[in-house]
Amino acid sequence: MLTVSGITKYYRINAKKVKVLDNIGFSVKNGEILGITGKSGSGKSSLLKVLRGIEPFDGGSIELGTETITPESGKEGSRYLIKNTAIHLQRSFGLWRGPAIENVIRKLTYLNTGNESLPETDSPNYDQLYNQALDYLKMVKLDHKALHSSGALSGGEKQRLIMARQLAANPSLLLLDEPVTMTGPDTKQEILDVIKELKDRLNIPIIVVSHLPEVHMYLTDRLLFIENGKIVDQGAPEYVLKNYLKGLKPQVNLAEVPGNEVCIRIKNISRRMVLLRVGEVLNIQNFSLDVNKGEIIAFIGPSGAGKTTLMKIIEGLTEPNSGEVHYRFDEEWIDITHFNKKRMELRQKISIMHQEFTLSPHSTIREQIAFKLSMKKRGSIEYAREKARELNISDEILDTIYKLPDMSENERTKVMQEMRIDPSIYSRLFPHVTNTDLENYAIPVFEALNLPLEILDKKPYQISGGEHVRAYIATALATYPDILMLDEPFGDLDPVTLRDVTNSLKNINRDFGTTILFVSHHMDFVKEAAHRAVLIVDGKTIKDGDPDMVCQELIRLSNATYLEYNLEKLLEDA
Repeated sequence: MLTVSGITKYYRINAKKVKVLDNIGFSVKNGEILGITGKSGSGKSSLLKVLRGIEPFDGGSIELGTETITPESGKEGSRYLIKNTAIHLQRSFGLWRGPAIENVIRKLTYLNTGNESLPETDSPNYDQLYNQALDYLKMVKLDHKALHSSGALSGGEKQRLIMARQLAANPSLLLLDEPVTMTGPDTKQEILDVIKELKDRLNIPIIVVSHLPEVHMYLTDRLLFIENGKIVDQGAPEYVLKNYLKGLKPQVNLAEVPGNEVCIRIKNISRRMVLLRVGEVLNIQNFSLDVNKGEIIAFIGPSGAGKTTLMKIIEGLTEPNSGEVHYRFDEEWIDITHFNKKRMELRQKISIMHQEFTLSPHSTIREQIAFKLSMKKRGSIEYAREKARELNISDEILDTIYKLPDMSENERTKVMQEMRIDPSIYSRLFPHVTNTDLENYAIPVFEALNLPLEILDKKPYQISGGEHVRAYIATALATYPDILMLDEPFGDLDPVTLRDVTNSLKNINRDFGTTILFVSHHMDFVKEAAHRAVLIVDGKTIKDGDPDMVCQELIRLSNATYLEYNLEKLLEDA
């Protein structure tokens, strides 16, 4: 049993105290699943961190098991909570390299020894640890990927692996923060069913924070709605959700595609990935697709189907084994998959937002947009080429340096270390951006995204979750790219904020004629935002066409019964 009474918490931002949790109180019985929802930035994740013991609190108490923890309990109280709870935080991909099962073995080793060093395979207890770890992987339906490298897992598979690590701690309270954010309908269904099984098997309180109405309708026994750090509604999930969704703005109409002018031609792409001890994990075969100028296309499919790999190939960040990706540029076709002297100019017209995106916590939004502009505004490439000649940097190396900011953080760090590229090279190669220049670019984009200009001089921790996402989009759009690529960046947004972001993307598409390609597991988002959807299964196109029909086919193939409770149905019944 968990009893939370009067929890209050302040954050100190600069010299100001901000109340993020305001007299929060509730209880959760053993074997009960409590859901928590609310807008981005309302305090949900802060509450879970307090319950986990990794964030201090300023008032109230937490009663778990035989102990009552208060602010006066200090480090001892924190240690008790950490020992007796397990948490899965949203967008948490902190995993060890190596086979998936070793991540769980390391967790089990930590519980025994206090560190996550990997025991030798010939150590006396290795077989026991291996079998225990395999049992936890079975709980999350990931035992078939036990020997796959954690880095090669899809976003959804990584989330299941993190959950297996948490279950290995044998907790008295399980805290799940957006546990199915990055997963396809098939994997969502598996994880939700796993959580239901855990409810009976573990017989402990379980708290699930999610923005997805269908998750709460399918999974939770009761639901709390939190706003500005306070509980403002609670009760049966359907009742609370209908009240919450009254704040949803109307949909902006999707602009018509201006014509049939092809701007990207993907031809016979193949990419096969094989892992030692595992075998084939991906096989994209002869994938072809034409993208029309001004079109918004969604790639959907099960987790691990090859969508992200395919997107990286289209972006020119991963080379295919065979095939080509041509872009229409200056009245000619340029293949982005191989080096050529015009590839930098082509990249200047493309912006990319990754699945694991984040804004730098140490820089203001203004500084981060300025960095993007320094590389992609008019004249920056000519300036960089001149500086590169002075520094004896070849065209091929400059092409790589120019590509790096478009890569995910882990991939970028790896390449920079291998090539011994110092981050200071960017200030030496690319021009300084004045505030006047920046605001001339930024103001129209901020208006289209419905972002206040004041956030230009704020750091990411000073803005809400929804503003964070739109600010990241603004950094991608400040250079007025012709093409915007998005890999599942919006899966953890609440429905109200997601509607705002969806409307903003439609405005960008209509106002600037931007062609948009995105990967998403969020069926409501796909139906609202896309002109066309492409269903990919095992690296192959299964269906291509109207988003409603294509999404319905994926739901059918996934046997995703939880989607009977989708946003559309809740709004119809409201």
